[in-house]
Amino acid sequence: MRPGDARTGRGRPPGRGPKVRTAVLGAALGELTDTGYAALTVENVARRAGVHKTTVYRRWNDRDSLVADAVSELAATRVPFPDSGDIRADLRTLARSLVRFLASPAGQAVTAIRLSDAGRIPQVASAQRHFFEDRYRQAEPVIRAAIARAELPAGVDPAEVVRAVTAPIFLRVLVTAEPISERIADAAADAALAAARAGALSPPADAADCP
Repeated sequence: MRPGDARTGRGRPPGRGPKVRTAVLGAALGELTDTGYAALTVENVARRAGVHKTTVYRRWNDRDSLVADAVSELAATRVPFPDSGDIRADLRTLARSLVRFLASPAGQAVTAIRLSDAGRIPQVASAQRHFFEDRYRQAEPVIRAAIARAELPAGVDPAEVVRAVTAPIFLRVLVTAEPISERIADAAADAALAAARAGALSPPADAADCP
C-alpha cells in the first residue's frame, strides 16, 4: 500500500473523532480562561488544539456554537448530580461541586460570559438552559429513590430541589458578589432538604391555571 492510500476514502475523515473534539473543546476552554470571550477566535482555538481551523468549522458553525458546546461539556463533567443512596450527602455533593466549579478559573470564565453581552447570544443561552435541564433529568431517579426510602415526602419536584440548592450559590456569584465556600454549599443543600421535607418543593402551578 502506498503511503497516501491510508489518507484516502476509507479512513475516518480527519478531525471528526472524539479525541479531536475533546482537544478542541479543551482548547476553547483554555482560551476562555486565558483571554476571555471577547478575544477568543476559532483560529487561536485551532492553533491551541493542534488542528487546522477548517477542522473546527467542520463540527462547529461559528465561535458562539463552539463556546456554547465547550461550556455545556464542562458543566456536565464538573457538576454531576450524585447518587450515593443518601439524599443529604447527594445534595451537599452537588452544591460543593458547583462551588468548586464556579471558583475555578474555567468556572470564572463561564461566569464572565454570563455577565457579558455574550450571555444573550442564543447558543450560549441555550447551553445554560441545557445545563439545568440536564441536572433536572439526573435528579429525577435520585429524588424518586429518596422518596422510596422515606427520606423525602411524595410529591417533591426534582427540578425544584435543584433550583433550591443552586439558587443561593448563583445569587452570591452573579448578584451580590459575595464569596462562596463549602460552608455556603452545605447551607444551601441543607436548606433545600428542609424545604423539600416540609413539602415546600412541589411542582409549581401550571401557568394555565394562574389568574
